[in-house]
Amino acid sequence: MARTGFKEAKRKVIAALKSGRYQHEAHRSNVDTKNLLLTGLVTAEEICDVLKRSQGQDHTASPHHQAPSIEVHIIQRESWYIKFYFVDPDTVFISVHQ
Repeated sequence: MARTGFKEAKRKVIAALKSGRYQHEAHRSNVDTKNLLLTGLVTAEEICDVLKRSQGQDHTASPHHQAPSIEVHIIQRESWYIKFYFVDPDTVFISVHQ
């Protein structure tokens, strides 16, 4: 698995949010509380703002539990939990919640 560092992950996820090139993991349970971006309770712009303020210590990465070749990124900042991965050309959000 090619690892993506924090700065590159941050750049790519913000670009995806700004361009609308993102999806949501379809098989999530509790989507109404675990993915506020999907439900429309927060906007892509609001999440971009949180991500822009994030720093390296706010970021972790690990293999996807169902597809270990995919690197999953988690950014926890200001009580936000943002979990996503990249499947070029899109970004896939697993969780976006407080």
